[in-house]
Amino acid sequence: MQTEPYRIAYYTDEHGNKPFREWLQGLRDQVAAVRIRARLTRVKAGNFGTVRNVGEGVVELKIDHGPGYRVYYAIDAGTIILLLCGGDKGTQQRDIETARKFWKNHQEQRK
Repeated sequence: MQTEPYRIAYYTDEHGNKPFREWLQGLRDQVAAVRIRARLTRVKAGNFGTVRNVGEGVVELKIDHGPGYRVYYAIDAGTIILLLCGGDKGTQQRDIETARKFWKNHQEQRK
């Protein structure tokens, strides 16, 4: 039995909130939510598709649906895809800054 090369984890803030999970569960567009979950399944298998490094260790995963959904993640310990936050093209720059902040916070928590 072959195992998947990556494991998915959710960034958790100091209050126990999981921003990405909350964003995904709050999407009104259920077709988009299904597509995002399917894409994350492919990512676990190592098939990243369209991605872009947005700096400071954060990567943007583009979902071609609706307003251009984005998933922001970082690779932690080489095999963990840490989902930081999500958004769409309209909130892209703010989401990138938020994802960078979350990633930095996660790294500081691990020290």
